[in-house]
This record gives sequence, C-alpha cells and structure tokens, in this order.
Amino acid sequence: MMDILALLKVLNPCLEKTTIRQMGCIIPALLAMTGRVTMLGISRWTEKGGSYRTVQRFFHTVLPWATMFWLFFRHHLWQSEATYFLAGDECVVTKAGKQTHGLDRFFSSLYGKPVPSLAFFALSLIHVQERRSYPLMVEQVVRTEAEKAAAKKKRAQQKKQQGKKKGKPGRPKGSKNRDKTEVTLTHELKRIQQMVFKLLALIAGVLNVQYLVMDGHFGHNNALQMTRQCGLHLISKLRYDAALYFHYEGPYAGRGPRRKYGDRIDYDHIPDRYLRATTTAKNIRTDIYQAEMLHKEFAQALNVVVIIKTNLKTGVRARVILFSSDLHLDHEQIIDFYSLRFQIEFNFRDAKQYWGLEDFMNIKAIPVRNAANLSLFMVNVTHLLLRDFRQKDSTVNVLDLKAHFRGCKYVRETIKWLPQKPEPILLAHIFDSVSCLGRVHSPPPRPSPS
Repeated sequence: MMDILALLKVLNPCLEKTTIRQMGCIIPALLAMTGRVTMLGISRWTEKGGSYRTVQRFFHTVLPWATMFWLFFRHHLWQSEATYFLAGDECVVTKAGKQTHGLDRFFSSLYGKPVPSLAFFALSLIHVQERRSYPLMVEQVVRTEAEKAAAKKKRAQQKKQQGKKKGKPGRPKGSKNRDKTEVTLTHELKRIQQMVFKLLALIAGVLNVQYLVMDGHFGHNNALQMTRQCGLHLISKLRYDAALYFHYEGPYAGRGPRRKYGDRIDYDHIPDRYLRATTTAKNIRTDIYQAEMLHKEFAQALNVVVIIKTNLKTGVRARVILFSSDLHLDHEQIIDFYSLRFQIEFNFRDAKQYWGLEDFMNIKAIPVRNAANLSLFMVNVTHLLLRDFRQKDSTVNVLDLKAHFRGCKYVRETIKWLPQKPEPILLAHIFDSVSCLGRVHSPPPRPSPS
C-alpha cells in the first residue's frame, strides 16, 4: 500500500513536521472511513498519534493551502508537455444553524433559489489532454455589510425600473461617451481577481496559462476587463438572446466618425459564410457558426461561437452562444475549453460525496476554511492514487480506492492480535483478498498461495 506520509514530504517547504505528521494520520483515515466526515468521525479511524485532540489541533491551525495545493500538484501531478488553462466556479454548501462563519443566503442551482448556506470559490487547473480538473485554490465567499447593502440597493433599483414606463428611444440628452475598459469591479470580481493574481504568482516560471474559463454568470464586460487586467483571456457564455452586431463593411458616409456597428445578428438566418461545421445525430442537427462580432456593452470585439441545435422532426431550435476575448482562437478550442470547465463540478461532487465538504460541523473561520480546503485537497490526492492503481486495473474508482484502504486497515488491526505474524507471502495475499471486499469493480483474479 502506498505510503501517504511519503507523498506529503513535498510539503516540507511550507509546513512544520508536526502538521505533516497530523496530515499523515488524517488522510489515511479519510481514505478508509465510512459515515460522515467530521473531526470526531476522522478521529475514530486514525491510527496511533491521531487522537481527537490531534485532529482538532490540525483544523485550528492556520495553513498556507494555496502553496500546499501547488507543491503537491507540481511534484506529483504536473506534466510539463501538457496544456493547461484556469477554470473558476463557486460551490454552495447548505448549512443549518446561525453561528457558522460566512453563513448567508446564496443561490443554489439544485434548489433553484437562495438558501442558507456557505459559498466557496475555487480556481482549478484543467488538463486538456487528460480532460481532468485539479483544484489549486479555494477561498470562502464572505459578504461584507457594504456588499450586502450594494446588492440590496441594486435589487431595489431593478424593481423600481420594472414598474417605470419606458422613456423616449435613443441616447439620453447630455450623455457622453465613456471608456468601457475603465470599469468599477464588484466585490465579487475583486475577490476573484485577487485569487487569480495570487495563483499566477505561485505558478510563475513553471506554468504559463493563457485562458480563464468561467460560466455564463461572468459573461459580461466587467468580468472580461477583470480577466484582461490579470493578463489572461476570458472564455465564457452570453445570454441566448445577446444583441450582437457584425462589423460594418459598407462605404464611409462622408461625414462624422466611421460607422462601427453593422447589422444585428438574426440567429435564425446567420449568413452561410460564418458556418464552420454541421453534424447530424439522432434527428438532431448541430450547426456551428463563428464570427468576430461586437456588443454595445463590451469594450472590444468578441470571438463568438454560436451553436444551434435543430430537431429535424419537430423543427424546435435551441442555441448556445460562447465567446472569447482571444480573436485568434479556433471554434473547436472555444467549445472544448468551455465544455472542460464542467470538470470542476466533478471536483465539488467528489469533495461533497467522499471528503466531507457537505459534512463538516466546524463553525469558526479557520476550521471552516481548513475543512473546505482539505476536502478539495483530497480530490488531488485521489487523482494521484487512482493514477497508480489504474496502471494495474483500469476500472478502479473512488469507492474501490476507499474499499482498498478500509480492507488494509482491517487487516492491520487484526494482525495486532495474532501471537505471531504470518509469512510475508501469505500476508501479502491476505491484504490483497481483504482489500477487495466491498469493491464495486472486482480486480482480476490472482493465484492463491501454494
């Protein structure tokens, strides 16, 4: 069985030996345990040196998680020849009670409404060839009073405008042109920008990423300008009815500034010269268009990819509009990168299902931060362990991995009571047999001891 403590030696530059030993007790317990992942639950599965008090000390220690993520990734998971890009997303964890640090009402896509919960924003490196996400930074979203007041004021203004009658069409009298690159970043965008700057400083000299991919919530000019200030290109999604315009290609009118905006796009009649690919599968035709287009709310031209799916039987059409600030990016890469963004959702799923992101009962700031980061750190540990296990058996998954470590723990605990240890060959077969109990995918049969 792999020595977990040996894997954690790479954290020596940023952690004390005591903290590494504590992690060396906690991580095998997480891999073997069943039930809810809480401090008490972990302590019940730790071996010598892993009492409840030890687990408690670890969760109350201020840890440099970003550096820990990066050192572990760089030494164990990084591949120099691979292509990586950054992805960012927010994870909402429902919580009861009133005392947990950062508790607020955040929108949950599962419930379709704001719910009492905690929110964590994560930045992840996506391995394009492996099509896998590796979390590198996790920060809790804690709204300040000023941020709550600003959000409340914005909702009130939107409600007020909905009841107002529409004024005269056209530009308001006396309004002046404004530089759309000079934007006022919201608290949310400032928080993300600080995380991106910090992560880029960590990986500088080793990894050179060019793209930041985020979901449609960030499909606006402010997010694009925030990303460009970080030295990255943004890939995101626009509303399905986004008002996009082609570049004006007609003659100069002879007076005034040259016309910038051409015809507004008609999504039902996009010119054929912008068609890049057409495929048909199961009576669904997919047409992909790409063009350099303008949006009146954006400061620069956008590399837009429009994906239109048509049901050939019913004629029903649906579309998705992706965009990038990189005007030279191919439509296949834009689609591929945006679809790979979803890999970070699998990180959140595994962290909740196996590693305690949904279970922790800590309420203070430092333990909450440690619990969330530990759960996503375990995602990277799992990637490393599964990579080694799959060299012998490609069907192994996380449940099989946990069953293996649980079986090995049962064998070690049983052997302690034997008056004499079995022979090494017999002992190896006992470990192999017991560690396979409870696995979802049975390993290939092995010869029995002679």
